[in-house]
Amino acid sequence: MSDSLGPAGTRVPPPRGRWRRSGRRARLAGGLTGVVLAIALTGFALAAGRASTDGAKTADNPVPAAWARPVVDADSLGQRSGVRITRVAVTGGGGLVDLRFTVVDPELANTLHDDGTPPAVVDEQSGLVVHELLMNHSHTGAYKTGITYYLVFENPGNWIHRGGRVSVLLGNAQVEHVAVR
Repeated sequence: MSDSLGPAGTRVPPPRGRWRRSGRRARLAGGLTGVVLAIALTGFALAAGRASTDGAKTADNPVPAAWARPVVDADSLGQRSGVRITRVAVTGGGGLVDLRFTVVDPELANTLHDDGTPPAVVDEQSGLVVHELLMNHSHTGAYKTGITYYLVFENPGNWIHRGGRVSVLLGNAQVEHVAVR
């Protein structure tokens, strides 16, 4: 390593060995601190997970979802849940499932708001239940006859795909063999 020039053109000698060793020590200390911090955060996350699992036994938590519902044909869905499916399509580069439905009976359609029977789409080939709404968005107001509403689900792993068949769960009913566009 060559010497550096200091003030007034004087040569500055390279750092001595102890400075180099202290740089190694600093890197080692920083690395160990990172490992300890990662272990501490993992322990905290596991403890928080156990606490939330223990809380699942309280009465304040929502009713568990029912994924098995009475099977009806597409025409009977309106009589059972007050809606007619208009489209199931894969969008967002395959990462989203767009479910569109038209309200035929607003009173019956209100069952779509029931926590015990949340809307979902089930891939018939794999059995995967897709029920997580994009950004937790869902309709919350009163439904109106003749209006088409939509639900956009996250499609993890792009399991549901164009040309596939799904079962659509709306209210207390499900329609099987719905084609995906």
